[in-house]
Amino acid sequence: MSDTLVLGAVAYDAKVVPIWDGFQRWFSSQGLDFDYVLYSNYERQVEQHFAGAFHVAWNSPLAWVQAQRTAARLGRSARAVAMRDTDRDLTSLIVVRADSPLRSVADLRGRTLGCGAGDSPQATLIPLEHLARAGLAPERDFAVRRFDVLVGKHGDHVGGERDAARALVQGEVDAACMIDGNHLVFSNEGLLARGATRVLAQTDKYDHCNFTVLDGAPPALIERFCKLLFSMSYDDARVRPLMDMEGLKRWCEGRTSGYAQLESACDRFRYLDSFLARMKVA
Repeated sequence: MSDTLVLGAVAYDAKVVPIWDGFQRWFSSQGLDFDYVLYSNYERQVEQHFAGAFHVAWNSPLAWVQAQRTAARLGRSARAVAMRDTDRDLTSLIVVRADSPLRSVADLRGRTLGCGAGDSPQATLIPLEHLARAGLAPERDFAVRRFDVLVGKHGDHVGGERDAARALVQGEVDAACMIDGNHLVFSNEGLLARGATRVLAQTDKYDHCNFTVLDGAPPALIERFCKLLFSMSYDDARVRPLMDMEGLKRWCEGRTSGYAQLESACDRFRYLDSFLARMKVA
C-alpha cells in the first residue's frame, strides 16, 4: 500500500461504486495510483482507519467527530483536508403542515416530532440540539419518533428523512426534521406538495462531509491527492459526471469550524459514549 493512496468510504447507495471507480480511473490518468475500500457503516470505517487499513476517509460529519474524539483520546491527531463546496453552510429545518396550529418551537410541547435515523446529524442530532438550546428536551417536552432507516450510514441514505416527511403529510407526526436541501427535493418530488408545509424553525449553519486524514499518513501521497482534488474542474467532461453524482462543483479546503452544533449534540445526549468505549478511549 506504500505507493498507492487508499481511501475508505461507506457504501450508502449503489452509486458509490461507480463514483469511486470513476475517480480511480481519473487519479490513475493523473499519475496517482489510487484504490478504495468500502464499508457498510461508518463505525467500522472509523475503527479500520485507526487500524491502518487505509490512508484517508470520506467521512460523514458524525464520523469526523468520532475520529477526532478518538484521536484526541489516543494522543493522536486528525485533520479534515478537503470537502465539497456543497458541504459548507447547510441548515436543517423543522417543518410543519401549512394548516398546523404550531407557530413557534414552544408549541412543540406535548407534540410528536418526526426525525430521521438516530445517527443522522442533519435530521436528528442537530435539530434536537437546536430545540434543546431553546429549552425543549426530547422525550420530556415532546415525543420523538425516529425513522431508523439504514442506521450506521449516518443519514447519508435519506430514507429516514423521507419517511419522516411522509409521516408529516399523513398526520402521524406534528413536525418533521430534514436538511434544507431535502425539503426542496421532497417538494420537487411531490412528496411535500408546494404550499402544503411551512418552516417552523431553522438551525444555525453547519458543515457536512470531509476527507479525514490521521497522523502517520504518508505526507507525499496525501499532498498529491489533495492537489489533484483541488485541480478538478467542473468544465472537464471527464470528471463532471462524477462530480454531479457526488454533488459538487468544486473541492474546497477542509475546515472544522462547522461541526460545533453536532459536537454539542453528541455531548448533550452522550451519543459517543458507547462508541468511544468500544474504541477503548472513553
